[in-house]
Amino acid sequence: MASSEVHLRPMTDADLAFLRTLYGTTRAGEMAMLAWDQATLETFLEQQFQAQHSHYQAHYAGAAFSIIESAGEAIGRAYLLWTDSHLHIIDTALMPAWRGRGIGTGLIRQWLARADRHGLSAGLHVTPHNPALRLYQRNGFETIEDNGLYLKMRRPALAVVHIDRPA
Repeated sequence: MASSEVHLRPMTDADLAFLRTLYGTTRAGEMAMLAWDQATLETFLEQQFQAQHSHYQAHYAGAAFSIIESAGEAIGRAYLLWTDSHLHIIDTALMPAWRGRGIGTGLIRQWLARADRHGLSAGLHVTPHNPALRLYQRNGFETIEDNGLYLKMRRPALAVVHIDRPA
């Protein structure tokens, strides 16, 4: 994934319709198992999106709420909270047509490389059935807690090595 192909930009209120659609794609598997009519599904997904969005805005002040773009097209979201000691990956998602192309892998590796340069640990929550779980495990995340709904994963800070060079 070349950085010129995919980039992040700050989320704006104009992105809310896209984010609502994206949210629906992340719940498609669950929704397919329900015998609800389309109007009920849409109402439920709207309520759930609003609850999630409000929660993130209220509980992660200072986070970077970004839209993932490719060639000017919104293709996903990346919500990250960078602190002096830790990177919290709050939420990431890509539209279905963009999944499986290495975009998520490239972004995670960029974020972890930045965390490593600054000696930051990294953490996230993921559902056990999420295909991204394998991506996180491949990149050094380990499960530190399982509450039955989400796995809390953490990747320790890597030691920052400073090499003194002769003058």
